[in-house]
Amino acid sequence: MTMLAAIAEFERELIRERTGEGRKRALAAGIRFGRPRALDAFQAQEARKRRHSGEPLGVIAQSYPVSAKTIARL
Repeated sequence: MTMLAAIAEFERELIRERTGEGRKRALAAGIRFGRPRALDAFQAQEARKRRHSGEPLGVIAQSYPVSAKTIARL
């Protein structure tokens, strides 16, 4: 059992190294991690303008496929 545990631990360490290297390559290539944004930069800017002009959050959110909470976070 001790030998199997040692082999499994060694294999796990190899996996960690490989995934770490893959993340570094992805970051260097400009790949973003995580969930994609609901609104692109232009949509977010337009929603901010509409919000500052006094338009209700729910109305703005209906214009885009997002919730009012998403607009409130802008």
